[in-house]
Amino acid sequence: MAVTVGAYQYVSGVDLVEVYVTVVDAKGEPVPGLTAADFHVLENGIPQRISAFASADVPLSVVVALDRSFSMAGERLTLAKRAAAAFVGSLRPDDEVTVLAVGSEIDTIAGPVPARQAAAIRWDAIDAWGSTPLYDVTVRAIDGVQPQRGRRALIVISDGADRGSATSAAEMIARARRSDVLVYPVAIARRPPPILAELAGVTGARSIAVADARQLEPALAALARELRMQYLLGYAPARGETAARDETWHAIDVRVDRPGVRVRARDGYWGR
Repeated sequence: MAVTVGAYQYVSGVDLVEVYVTVVDAKGEPVPGLTAADFHVLENGIPQRISAFASADVPLSVVVALDRSFSMAGERLTLAKRAAAAFVGSLRPDDEVTVLAVGSEIDTIAGPVPARQAAAIRWDAIDAWGSTPLYDVTVRAIDGVQPQRGRRALIVISDGADRGSATSAAEMIARARRSDVLVYPVAIARRPPPILAELAGVTGARSIAVADARQLEPALAALARELRMQYLLGYAPARGETAARDETWHAIDVRVDRPGVRVRARDGYWGR
């Protein structure tokens, strides 16, 4: 029997570290059909034996956090809501979705609900209002989705930098690094704040920037395809069954035996 708690799956007393991996080709398209034999995982430079592997069919719990601040008013917010609705509609029926509206306060519009109920989400309830506490909503959403089953992801759609958060940038990054949540910042900006790329990188995700809100829908459609084609690797640390719980940093390096591909995965974890 296997029970998943955070990053670790406990099977007959053995701690499995879970790593979600995205593999894309030179055009940025997800690479399907890989097997466990195609992957190599190193922890602190030590090769690990992959003892759990899954592709494509791992359940997904996703939070969509949509910036509704005054700077998003008008066509920009309309296009953002349309793109977010299309993204949710493209998920598997059993995937779990939460929708947050981010203004001076953070409002829960829906969820968590199965994606099959996407048509009932009240996107029209999201009107422009307030500022943009991006750091606050990131930490709140991570904490909310962390206990959910399977893969956990956060999509943050915004047109600018943080305004008014009680959480600092350093606190947000630290919380993201300790979580098992893939964070995808989606910025409507030509030059998004560098902190967004760092936020995505520490979770094994990627940041997305579009210069025009009309580019949001194809960008989120590509992200939905990517989320459907990720791989799950699990391994028991070679240094012993308690290695994953010694409260130190463990660096992870994931490699793939395919030429010309790029690999995205979390770069490590803190023992718990």
